[in-house]
This record gives sequence, C-alpha cells and structure tokens, in this order.
Amino acid sequence: MTDTRNGANSSVTRRDFVKTSAAAGVAATVSSSLSARAFAASDETLKVGLVGCGGRGSGAARQALRADSQTKLVAMADAFGDNLERSLKNLKANEDIAAQIDVPEEHRFVGLDGYQQVIDACDVVLLATPPGFRPQHLQAAVDAGKHIFTEKPMAADFGGAKIAMEAVRKSKDSGKAMVAGFCWRYDTPRRELFQRMADGQIGDVRTVYGTYLTGPVKPMPKPDTRPEGLTDLEWMVRNWYNFCFLSGDGLVEQACHTVDWLMWAMGDVPPVSCTAVGGRQIPAHGGNIFDHIEVNYLWDNDTRGFLAQRQTPGCHNENYLNVLGTQGEGNIRGRVSIEGSTPWRYKGEKNDMYQTEHNELFASIRAGEPINDGDRMMTSTIAAIMGREAAYTGKQLTWEQAMASEQTLIPPDLHDWSTTVDVRPLPRPGVTAFV
Repeated sequence: MTDTRNGANSSVTRRDFVKTSAAAGVAATVSSSLSARAFAASDETLKVGLVGCGGRGSGAARQALRADSQTKLVAMADAFGDNLERSLKNLKANEDIAAQIDVPEEHRFVGLDGYQQVIDACDVVLLATPPGFRPQHLQAAVDAGKHIFTEKPMAADFGGAKIAMEAVRKSKDSGKAMVAGFCWRYDTPRRELFQRMADGQIGDVRTVYGTYLTGPVKPMPKPDTRPEGLTDLEWMVRNWYNFCFLSGDGLVEQACHTVDWLMWAMGDVPPVSCTAVGGRQIPAHGGNIFDHIEVNYLWDNDTRGFLAQRQTPGCHNENYLNVLGTQGEGNIRGRVSIEGSTPWRYKGEKNDMYQTEHNELFASIRAGEPINDGDRMMTSTIAAIMGREAAYTGKQLTWEQAMASEQTLIPPDLHDWSTTVDVRPLPRPGVTAFV
C-alpha cells in the first residue's frame, strides 16, 4: 500500500510496518538484558520525581525504585495534599524500597503547579496525573531535559495531542528516554504473539476486533454528596474520570489499551478513518462522558478494526482481542494463542509487565541507549480520541481531520481552584459539532 497521509510516498506494506514495530519491542527486551553490567557502568544515583500520587502513580514509583537500586525518590506533587501524604506513607511501608525514599516536606508540592518543581528536582520524572494535564507536563519535562515515564493516554483532546507530539519530537532529538504506560507492550506473552503475527504466521491481517467491557472505573457521585466549600474545579478534579477535558472519557483513558492492541496489530500505521456509535445509559450526575462506545476503524488496504467499550454495572465483562488473517487468527482470550495452518499457544513464563516497563526504562538509561515509545504512543492516543469524537458527533472522521483539529477541551490556565471551567454538555450524536 502507499501511505500518503503525512506527506510520505512510500509503498511499504503493513507487514513491513509490523515487523519494524515488533523488532523495536525485541530491541527493548535486549536492552533489559544488559542488567548488572549496564548498571555497574555507573554508580550515580538517579533522582526520581512523581507527579500524580494516585494508585497508578504510586505503583509507578514503587516499580521505578525496584528497577534500579541506585534510584531515589526525591520529590512528589499532587493536586491534593491528602493524596500525596497517603502515597508517601504507603511507599515507605515497602521495606525493600524504604531506604530509597527521601522526600522532605520542602519537596512535597501540593496544587496544580507543583509538577514544575518536581521536574526541576529530578533526573527521571513519572507523569501520572489525569490525562488532560499530560501534554503540559510532557512539554515541561522534555524542555527540562528529563527522562520520562508517562502514563497513558498522552492527551484528552487533539490540541493536547499536538503538544505531546512536539514533546516526543524534542525528546527523541535530545536522546532522552520516554516510556509509555501502554503496559501490554511490555507483556511477554503478548510480545511473542504480536511478533509471530508480524512475521506472517497468520498471513495478512484482514480484521481486528477488540473489547474492553467493564463496570464504571470511578463512578460520579450524586450532586448532593458534594462537600461544602469545594469549588467547581476542585469537585471536577476530585472526580476527574467523569469529565472529558480531564480524562478523555472511558474509551480514551481505559480502553485506549485495546486501541493500542489494534494499532499494534496494524504495525502502528494510523487508520484512514473511523465511524462510531455510543451514548450514556446511566445518569451522568453532572459529568459529560459516554459510558459505551463502539468504533469501526478503516485502513487504506480495506482492513477493518472494531472496538467495543463499555463501563456499565451489572453487565458482561471481558477484555479480548481477535486478529483474523488470511492463514489463521491470533487470540487474546484468557490464553494467548494462534489458530490456523500454524497453531501456537504461549506456554512460557509470564512477567509483571508494569515492572518490566521500568526495568527496561532504567536499564536503557544506564546503557546510554534510552528507549523512546513516543511515536507509537501518540498514534494510539490520537486513534482513541478520534474514535471518541466520531461517537460524540456521529460523523465519519478521517486521520487528516484529526491531525488538523484545533480542539482544546482543557482551559489554558488552570492554576487556581477558583478558575471557571465551561464544561461542554453531554454530547448528542448528530448535533454535537466536530471541532
């Protein structure tokens, strides 16, 4: 096929793209094998900073410290002081890393601007705030010349994605590491599955189908439970998952993992277009995200990718993938396997993919060969936002439209809790306009 979406004109096949992408994963695995020799090359302590002290951020901090004994957590920031102190207490309770934690009060930053002080204090920054803040934090960390671990997704809107894309470019140019929280890319069984598919074990990919069906992640409280004295912005950030400008919604924040599977299967080649359906079944209580979306992606070789996402209580739950090729099919459905002319089932050891992310990140830094996931993490993020907007508007959207969009949902200057935020109403397909 010929890819002209970004001004390129090269007849590179999807399989070529897939092989290149999968090979990058193998290279990352090789970098982790440098282990003791690479770590022994330098006994310099790497100072780690955490921005966003929720459950995922705290987990990333634990994994970073366990990845390299010569790391030290030196600074933390969160919008809320109770989150920060709880995270710090829980981290110190881990005896194996307690000696690596040294965060004095003057390095505990509370509020919406604390990220910059953390970045200034560290060598490696862990970014784990709500996604709406991610582009600004990525930009600041890259401008400061830091190595980065960033949780997924990398933006909540197209405008933010452009900022993040520029940060990726600068990060690559400066030779800094940027590892993305698309954790399944660091899972050993799935790495082998996607490598085998890239090598042609199922033939040419024709259709990809993925699901992320679950209950509500962080249900929106009823308005009458709101504590007195909270500003609108503080209430929103406390319940960030339910506001599109902060979370991106369930497709972009959670089911982006399944979007990433689709992009991985397609060699991280962006789709040409997509259509989608979705809506809100359970009361939003002031939030403005859909609780179910189904997306139909199209690539320029007529391959289709389908994704079903739902966050509704009392329903069937699953997180599966099926990749149908001309000579077989790859499956993630409890077990990781291939059916067809050359069947295969993964029977090897399993790893902790969250820990592997950090093992490989720090090993690459020590080896002087930093991993950078930037390009593929942006493709998956933008594809997820594209699917959401197709559902919200009821329109067919193209990749070109996504890349040309100036959509910015988050206000530019969120420094004070009294800032007024105009939240767009719950979308109405066929009425809500694409921006």
